[in-house]
Amino acid sequence: MTTETTTGAGAIDRAIDRGIDFDGSPIPIAKLDLYEEVMGLEGNRQRSGVSNTMRSRIVRIGAKHIPQTELDQKLVDAGFAPLKEKEIAFFYGGK
Repeated sequence: MTTETTTGAGAIDRAIDRGIDFDGSPIPIAKLDLYEEVMGLEGNRQRSGVSNTMRSRIVRIGAKHIPQTELDQKLVDAGFAPLKEKEIAFFYGGK
């Protein structure tokens, strides 16, 4: 039996592909169908540019792991725009 890792985005993708959650339970078909529908729509969306997408991902994921002032400085140091007020309110407002 192979032990599946539950860390990283790849682990989520593999579980979705198998239709099995980390606890071994099946993911309901309705949830899988909705996920596939939305991901299909996203896959067809015109992109605004790689740097914009990179920054969005950094902010969305980084806010879960990095304090606001530190993430803001890291963005600036890397040549990205600093955090916007709406991002701060959304990602850090409830913390």
